[in-house]
Amino acid sequence: MSIRFTAKVRRGMVAFAVAAGLAVGMVGCGGGGGNDKKPDTQTSATKGKGSEPSAQEGQSTAPLAELRGPNGLLLQITSAQRDAGGFVTVNGQFKNDGSQSAVIPSELRGDETEILKHGTSLGGATLVDAQGKKRYYVLRDTDGRPLTTTGLTTIEAGQTIPVFMQFPSPPTNVTDVTLQLPTFSSGTVKISG
Repeated sequence: MSIRFTAKVRRGMVAFAVAAGLAVGMVGCGGGGGNDKKPDTQTSATKGKGSEPSAQEGQSTAPLAELRGPNGLLLQITSAQRDAGGFVTVNGQFKNDGSQSAVIPSELRGDETEILKHGTSLGGATLVDAQGKKRYYVLRDTDGRPLTTTGLTTIEAGQTIPVFMQFPSPPTNVTDVTLQLPTFSSGTVKISG
């Protein structure tokens, strides 16, 4: 093996490492589940427990919006952040205001065949831009998994579970959108960033 070949291989390995880092970064923008076939990212859901809040989640005490659902379920939106990558990440938490355990409705995942294949999620959520007359659906990764919290099953009385959803970004002049989630009331959310 010559020195020239070794340098060429070294450059190739550096290029491969850079490309792999970019690919991991792009996957990290998404999310996914907690098994070994899915990427392990900050926004990925933990099996059966929902997702951990992302670093962008707001810490304010008053939510941006509250969407009421069945059986005492409440979705409190804590942040809606526009990211440079061309998407909006909506963070919040499910809360059980009822006196008994509540099952998270399966209708929240929507009815798209591609999303149904990946189990429970918030894949049925949409952002509505009334000004531009457009509806934005939850983003999906290359395997069709929705970029939302997954694995939601039940929530105990008084318990809260952090959740997230990612959508394509409306134009930058659009700051107020309506968040819609099947079986829940709608709510107006202000996008920051």
